Amino acid sequence: MVRIMVDSGCDLTQREARELKIELLPITVTFGETEYQDGVSLPPREFYEKLIESDELPHTSQISPYVYGEYFKKFTGAGDTVVCLTLSSKLSGSYQSALMAAEDYEGVFVVDTLNVCVGEQILARLAARLRDAGTDAAGIAAELEKARGRVQILGLLDTLEYLKRGGRISSAVAFAGEALGIKPVVSVVDGEVAMVGKARGSRNGSNLLRKLIEKTGGINFDMPYAISYTGLSDDILKKYLQDSADLYEGHIRELPISAIGATIGTHVGPNCICVAFFSRDTNT
Repeated sequence: MVRIMVDSGCDLTQREARELKIELLPITVTFGETEYQDGVSLPPREFYEKLIESDELPHTSQISPYVYGEYFKKFTGAGDTVVCLTLSSKLSGSYQSALMAAEDYEGVFVVDTLNVCVGEQILARLAARLRDAGTDAAGIAAELEKARGRVQILGLLDTLEYLKRGGRISSAVAFAGEALGIKPVVSVVDGEVAMVGKARGSRNGSNLLRKLIEKTGGINFDMPYAISYTGLSDDILKKYLQDSADLYEGHIRELPISAIGATIGTHVGPNCICVAFFSRDTNT
């Protein structure tokens, strides 16, 4: 049997992971001196309540080699092979932890997704699809490493405040941006988060997000895709979906919507919209 593992930075819910037969490993989130398990003891809504109320940003901890090793030991001991997906190695040490743990076991394949959030999630969904189609662990890992370059993830932020608090931009830049109503769009480029555009106001921001999706060659609806949001309410997501309905109508019956948890929510704050998909353009 092929076991698929992924960290909670992918923002799958526990229920979704069970349905997909994916082992979901929670990342530790620390507010002050209190530790929580992302998505387990700290669901997204509770996380954003704490984030909005807190004067300091929480900290997230990479999954340790010991934790990975315990899972690898359990699965390989039962005669299973393992495909373990991790957050981008350029943003987290979890990939190195998994590699260290995998050295002691045969049949364990560790894949650096070079992605975060729902970008990582759609690769995990692809892994489950390949497993169900009968692909072995080595084949799944190889396909994921080929496919990860076609993952497109775009996030429209509502505020620059959390980028400032996390040290990603200066206070002066944040102040100027907020005064002008700047809505930045971020992506994952070569495994790292980068700003790929900015617009004044929410409507222009949604239009920019649409243009950037079109620029990639469009959404490949034959592959996994996801739409997600941050914060206490999905109102901003509903507005985006109304404005962009023609992108999805006629292609799908139901949109796969996720709530973004602590791993990325810490840095982007509430009221962010994020889309992830495989581009149609194979040269992207």
